[in-house]
Amino acid sequence: MANNKRKNDRVSLDIYLNKYVAGVPYMTRASDISREGVGLSHLIEPQMAGKRVGLQFQLPGSEEVIYAEGEVVREWLDMDRSEEGSGVKFTLLTERHRRLIDQFVARNVEN
Repeated sequence: MANNKRKNDRVSLDIYLNKYVAGVPYMTRASDISREGVGLSHLIEPQMAGKRVGLQFQLPGSEEVIYAEGEVVREWLDMDRSEEGSGVKFTLLTERHRRLIDQFVARNVEN
């Protein structure tokens, strides 16, 4: 049985967003989201990106821009697909934005 450390539901999310590294915005693409964090596919950003990042994004169907801070907690490289990505855990998120994410996840979770 696989060891899954995730405590919360995670749903697919296919959007582009701004990821701020050392105050500089880089476009990245989300692959999934939970109330705890977001999975990102790297597009164009420095190789030695910081562990602390800022995020700016809109959830599908919402006009509100979510601002969050997070910490990169895992990184991966898929040589077969020439893809690399990271998992970012939210460290600073307003209660309003957390509720928006919770509602989005609840609407999209597969039972």
